[in-house]
Amino acid sequence: MNNIVSKYGTADISLLKQKLKDMRILDNVDLPASVAKLFVKTKMKKGKLLVESLESIAEADEKTEPEEEENILSETTEKKGESDSEEAPDAEKEDPEYELDPFAKYDPQLPRVVRMANLCVVGGHSVNGVAEIHSEIVKQDVFNSFYEMWPTKFQNKTNGVTPRRWIRFCNPELSAIISKWIGSDDWILNTDKLAGLKKFADDEDLQSEWRTAKRNNKMKVVSLIRDKTGYVVSPDAMFDVQVKRIHEYKRQLLNILGIVYRYKKMKEMSAKDRIKSFVPRVCIFGGKAFATYVQAKRIVKFITDVAATVNYDPDIGDLLKVVFVPDYNVSVAEKLIPASELSQHISTAGMEASGTSNMKFAMNGCILIGTLDGANVEIREEVGEENFFLFGAHAPEIAGLRQERAEGKFVPDPRFEEVKEYVRSGVFGTSNYDELMGSLEGNEGYGRADYFLVGKDFPSYIECQEKVDEAYRDQKLWTRMSILNTAGSPKFSSDRTIHEYAKDIWDISPVIMP
Repeated sequence: MNNIVSKYGTADISLLKQKLKDMRILDNVDLPASVAKLFVKTKMKKGKLLVESLESIAEADEKTEPEEEENILSETTEKKGESDSEEAPDAEKEDPEYELDPFAKYDPQLPRVVRMANLCVVGGHSVNGVAEIHSEIVKQDVFNSFYEMWPTKFQNKTNGVTPRRWIRFCNPELSAIISKWIGSDDWILNTDKLAGLKKFADDEDLQSEWRTAKRNNKMKVVSLIRDKTGYVVSPDAMFDVQVKRIHEYKRQLLNILGIVYRYKKMKEMSAKDRIKSFVPRVCIFGGKAFATYVQAKRIVKFITDVAATVNYDPDIGDLLKVVFVPDYNVSVAEKLIPASELSQHISTAGMEASGTSNMKFAMNGCILIGTLDGANVEIREEVGEENFFLFGAHAPEIAGLRQERAEGKFVPDPRFEEVKEYVRSGVFGTSNYDELMGSLEGNEGYGRADYFLVGKDFPSYIECQEKVDEAYRDQKLWTRMSILNTAGSPKFSSDRTIHEYAKDIWDISPVIMP
């Protein structure tokens, strides 16, 4: 606390109070006497507050030895009384009395709290985010006061994943192709060498081999889906995958509502127009919902209800399938990721710390659709903007958009309203979706007001999905984009991450093996 007082001074007592509130480790405890004395107020006996006593206390403190501090209040009281008499002789002559700002003392009606995050920042050698955007949020928002005090303590260390498991082990066919075209398998230990694929991205022979490996991996997933769900899907369709923890901020709800919109438009068309307008897709979900997270479980139920309707619709056939893979785990991921062609990383901007599955998908030549959130920002920079499908609001806009919603100024897109009405029509069975759809409506209230901005980003999302269809129709272009995703993924090796931690935080050097 003395550091905070030293940093911000006592000239602006309101600022100092705010900084102490932001940065203190213990809540609802008595402040140290040396700090508490700065927050003494004077009042008249009848309770009328006159003036903050900071100046008089500070003045007395300058002239008084430390052992005389206990006399400060009485001395200042006398001075204040004399001053009042001189300046306002006709005023009611009341001796002022003093009180401590409640902020500075313990309240027995409230619990005492240890603020663990603040404790970690103060006690830690360094503080880092796990993606560039995350680290900036930490510095500029979450721990801004600490960053102002100790700017060199804050760093960024973007997450990574191991290419040994997430390419070499789980995708041996693609690994062999990479080694063949790069000229060695050195990339397994030095992922920078993956960049050597860039010069071959337009080579027809590489593209042919690349597509063959992808289709072989898709055939494995066709079997997996049949075994686990009973659904039969076509390997000729685009495999569109979102596998991750089920959470509202990760927006599986946005994905499935986009699928509902797609299905509704298909149903409104003739068979000929459907084939002309839409690329066949298998939309695959996977992930677990926390046991007591009711809304997440509603989302899972809704996905499976949509699947049960769409997958048995004879008008749609192989143009659209929806699959929720049960019991998602690493073993399932090792099959799904090599087979994926489009991967969805569509969290509300600013809410995903980093993500690592996005890195695994990119390494395996899967193209991402996503927001500027977490490691998506850096993946897009590395693989090239033209090889990433971007949509949605940006992180700095989110607070303003929520405020706009609270003020009743948000106007939903007609297509979003159309989808919600379609869901409520009963087309997906007899389940009641009022709680789920209701979370996207209203301007305020717990579980309402669309906190995660599904409605705001919905128009941008479905328009971006149209661009995905357009790109997929050109298989040469799509394969090129796929190769460049793998070639652009060296940065996201955990080898790089660990080396950065070792050098910049742990201050250790690698051991040279004999």
